[in-house]
Amino acid sequence: MTAATIVVAFGGNALWPRESRGEPAEQIANARHACAPLVDRVRSGARLLLVFGNGPQVGAELLRNHAARADVAPAPLDVCVAATQGSMGYMLELAVRAELAHAGLAVPVTAVSTLVRVDPADPAFATPDKPVGPFYDADEATRLRERGWTIVAQRAGGFRRVVPSPRPIELIDTTAIHALLDAGHVVLAGGGGGVPVTRTADGALVGVEAVIDKDRTAALLGRVVGARELYDLTAIDYVYRSFGRDDAVALPALTAAEARRLATLGEFPAGSMGPKIDAALDFLATGDRVLITALPRLADALTGRCGTWITP
Repeated sequence: MTAATIVVAFGGNALWPRESRGEPAEQIANARHACAPLVDRVRSGARLLLVFGNGPQVGAELLRNHAARADVAPAPLDVCVAATQGSMGYMLELAVRAELAHAGLAVPVTAVSTLVRVDPADPAFATPDKPVGPFYDADEATRLRERGWTIVAQRAGGFRRVVPSPRPIELIDTTAIHALLDAGHVVLAGGGGGVPVTRTADGALVGVEAVIDKDRTAALLGRVVGARELYDLTAIDYVYRSFGRDDAVALPALTAAEARRLATLGEFPAGSMGPKIDAALDFLATGDRVLITALPRLADALTGRCGTWITP
């Protein structure tokens, strides 16, 4: 009987919290803390697929590009996403290997550079809205608009580039991920939601300057590899109704129908819980259940002391 596969999605902020400088040693330590509660799942025979965001990491990569632009040609956004896939995959691999060794488990760990195909006709390309990279002054914003970038004013002052966030429709590296899971590896994939690519008329793949939501990629990966559970780790301990208000109510359990109804009522805005609920509903088309909870409380959630479980 094939071991159950669990997909775990967590954001780049789990490794690089806002209050820190993002030193590599600190990111590795944070990654160890994030992965420690998952060791028991590996010990019990579960196959583990980790998907990670890269918000602060790709932001730092873009800042480095901007600072060195007079001496080195800046890399496009898809190349920056690929760069952070490599650096974060390296740090996470070190962290996961350390936790497994600490537990006495000789389990191989492999990070996979992941290309994710998107549709060039996706409506997101017509309405880019995801801020990336540094803040610019008005003069530089004008020059960058002349390059074809979409630059918008920010409430905090200054200007930033915004890019599209299309839906993932195909995982190019599925065969490798399947093979590694079947061989007993803990697999790290879909970093930053994956490097967005499109396919040309002659079948070639080309990168596009966009960002893919890592929760959507985690759900797609989960369906493709036949995962039974998805753990989506975020900054809050439960999914809430009336979140942020005095009458907020924690929701320890939801069915897909209940989650869909609450979403229709506007309980899960696009800028907060909405993408996670959408991803959960996508995953539950084939999966058994989804856990949404705060990363520091994962161990508590796995023993029923917090977190929201969503079932079909």
